[in-house]
Amino acid sequence: MTTLTAVVTGASSGIGAATVRLLRQHGWRVIAVARRAERLQALAAETGCEPFVADLTDQAAVDALRTHIEAGGPVHALVAAAGGAIGTDPVATADARDWMRMFDINVLSAQRSIAALMPALRAGARERGVADILAITSTAGQISYESGGGYNAAKFALRGMMNALRLELAGEPIRVMQVAPGMVKTDEFALNRFGGDTAKVDALYEGVEHPLLAEDIAALVVHALEAPAHVNLDELTVRPVAQAAQHKLVREPLRVRD
Repeated sequence: MTTLTAVVTGASSGIGAATVRLLRQHGWRVIAVARRAERLQALAAETGCEPFVADLTDQAAVDALRTHIEAGGPVHALVAAAGGAIGTDPVATADARDWMRMFDINVLSAQRSIAALMPALRAGARERGVADILAITSTAGQISYESGGGYNAAKFALRGMMNALRLELAGEPIRVMQVAPGMVKTDEFALNRFGGDTAKVDALYEGVEHPLLAEDIAALVVHALEAPAHVNLDELTVRPVAQAAQHKLVREPLRVRD
């Protein structure tokens, strides 16, 4: 039986790291890609994944990743989990450099990864009968909200790119999928967005019963990758029960009405 190989970007924390852990539990060979070597080494020691240190905003690093991957044989899945939000400034006062950075880490890092790994993914499709490209998008790419313009723009762009890719690969046995989470509580995402302001992070989640966790999203990712070959989960939107919509949060215990 062929051992399935996945490449997971953004693997040093959050959804990426949780996905690496669960894929390894399911017997996949996993190449974990991220910028932070120390975190990747710790994840490798914990899970047995293969760490590869790369900044996916640097084309030379992506080229090195492609060379490394091609030397190791076919790839059956790419999980593009690298991304993040920077700041909460309104459109009229935002720093364009922050927006450029968000576009680079959310959209171009995925595009570079897909372009670099496509030959290995096609080889994986020939071997397994199907290969997968799955991006972690966001409900921020489906509906805009105040003070999120830059992140909205980046995630809308990622979603649009993945939809175009699905059309471009029509006729090939390569599934193109998206998982779009709503509120997920991780160690770093909101902290990075609020510039390290822990009070703002605490206020964001205060009173919200059971926000999603990285492990919840990882479970959906692995389910999508292991679904029958003819099943393509085009776009899966997932929110906690306490989040009815982007701005509709229940900040009290959930209960059944009389």
